[in-house]
Amino acid sequence: MNPNIDDDQDRLYDAAYLAMDEGRLGDAVDLFSAMLERDDDPSLAYMLGLAHKYRRDWAPSLAANLRSIARSDEKNEAAIWNAAIAATALGDWEQARRLWTDYGITLPAGVGPIEGRFGVCCIRLNPWADGETVYAQRIDPARAVLLNVPLPDSGYRWGDIVLNDGARTGERQYGQGVVPVLNALQRLERSTFDTFAVFASADSEADVEALEAMSLPGLACIEDWTQNIRHLCLRCSYGAPHRDRRSHDPAHAANDAEAAWDPERSIGIAAQSRRVVERLLANWVAGGAGRHVDAIEQRPSSPDAPPEGLVWWRFGDDEEGEDAES
Repeated sequence: MNPNIDDDQDRLYDAAYLAMDEGRLGDAVDLFSAMLERDDDPSLAYMLGLAHKYRRDWAPSLAANLRSIARSDEKNEAAIWNAAIAATALGDWEQARRLWTDYGITLPAGVGPIEGRFGVCCIRLNPWADGETVYAQRIDPARAVLLNVPLPDSGYRWGDIVLNDGARTGERQYGQGVVPVLNALQRLERSTFDTFAVFASADSEADVEALEAMSLPGLACIEDWTQNIRHLCLRCSYGAPHRDRRSHDPAHAANDAEAAWDPERSIGIAAQSRRVVERLLANWVAGGAGRHVDAIEQRPSSPDAPPEGLVWWRFGDDEEGEDAES
């Protein structure tokens, strides 16, 4: 064997893994593909599938992971899992069901999309950007339905079905236990509910609880973002004025016992129309003194795409972000 071939393969190997470490996924795809032309190694096929996965190129990711599985002498759980994610993203339900079963996961009987209950988790939306986390109900190992009302700029909505990665990037308190935080890879199905940011004033927590308990046709969820989300001042980002500057000033909050309750509330509402939101809030205001609505805002947006050159899949709880804690 020509020793120059081995040296060249070693250089490709080092360059490919360096590209992955630096988030240069396009280069990684080219380099792992070049190595596979010379050496049909299942680990190289797995890495090619991984690079395609983080680029969200699902067909080549599935093909590379299936190649890794076929060339492996033993059960290749990592490749099976990533192949199942890719098949799920593509809507190849026959393939996805077979792969999840091969991995060892018991699925609900049937064909087509998997509609099970795999527990609650936290989903980190746009993990390459702001990293907002929301709670979600897992309906299969790689899909989850969002249970919170995400911030408008995230591009996600209450009820969206998202494709989630399998690697735990942290954990959050849920009830008496904890649940994993998983990265969202992309939105698969968009909810029919829009997100409305409401800036209101309420004299007491009971006033907000009364709003959250209300229901109307076309209304899905009401969430007090002021209570549930950290590192957030939506009023400032939307330009809505504060009624009482003291409630926004941490120096006053530290010295004013009454600042324990901030009457200025930022509220997220998932509804099918603005008319539903207006009717809801009119009923709420009429139901008690000290209730005011300052603004109803809507900012349509879409989830961001991951940038090249950022190793976002390794980020965890040490990264700052906005967390839904409801």
